[in-house]
Amino acid sequence: MRIALRKSPAGNSGNAFQPYLDTFLLPGASTPLGGVLVLPGGGYHHRAAHEADCVAQKFNELGFHAFVLQYRTYPEHYPSPQQDLVRAVKIIRANAAAWRLDKLAVLGFSAGGHLAASGTILADKINADENDEADNFSGKADAMILCYPVISLTDDFAHRGSGNFLFGENVPDEVKAALDMHKLVDKNTPPAFLWHTADDNAVPVKNSVAFAEKMWQCGNSCELHVFPHGCHGKGLGFGLADIKQWPALAAQFLETTAGFVRA
Repeated sequence: MRIALRKSPAGNSGNAFQPYLDTFLLPGASTPLGGVLVLPGGGYHHRAAHEADCVAQKFNELGFHAFVLQYRTYPEHYPSPQQDLVRAVKIIRANAAAWRLDKLAVLGFSAGGHLAASGTILADKINADENDEADNFSGKADAMILCYPVISLTDDFAHRGSGNFLFGENVPDEVKAALDMHKLVDKNTPPAFLWHTADDNAVPVKNSVAFAEKMWQCGNSCELHVFPHGCHGKGLGFGLADIKQWPALAAQFLETTAGFVRA
C-alpha cells in the first residue's frame, strides 16, 4: 500500500517529487509486532533503490512489519527530509492498531542514517503537522538502526557532500554543525544499532564510532559492529559473508535490547 505523506504539494523549490510511504505489513499477526521504517541513502541528493524495498522485505523475513519512506531530497533543503520522516512516523503510529504494530524503529543508510538520527533526536522540534489525526501522535521512533551513517556534516571526518545537499553549499559550517548528530545525543536518545566498514572511503567509520561513544557516555543502549572490509553502500551485504549478517544482528538487538516483538 502506498500512502502520500501530504494533502497538498510539499516544498517550494519547484521540485515535482512528492514524498510517500510504502507499507510491507505481515498478514495475520496475532499480536502487535515491531516495525522497521527504511530510509534509503543517497547523500540527500537521491534515494538509492538497493537500500529500499529489498531491505523492507528482509525485515519481513525476520518477523517485523516494514515500511519504506521515499523522502524529499535536493533541490529541497533542511528541514524537508526531516519533516517527511516525522510525518511518516506519525502516520504509522496513527494506524498502529489497525496494522497490529507495536514499537517502531527507523533504519537508515548513509545519509538516510543521518536522517534517521536527526529526525528521531529532533522529532519534537520539527513541525510536520497536516491538520489530521496523525498530528496527535508522536513523531519519534523507539529505536534506530544506522548503517554506515553520515553522522557529522562539519568535523574532519564529516561527509560534506551530504551537508551541502541538505543545507546548500553556501550555508556556513556554523549552521550545518547544528546537525552534527553525535553532538546532540543525550540520555533521552533511543537505543541504536550501528554498523560500518573500517575501510569505508566515502563516509569514514569514525562517524559511527563518534555516535556510539556519545551514546555510551550518556548511558544509552548502543551496539556497534565494525566489519574490516567492504566499500561504502553495501546495502544488505550480499557477496560478503560477514556483512550480510547485519540484518539478523539488528533484529536480535531490536528484540533483546529495545523490547520489540517479532513473529
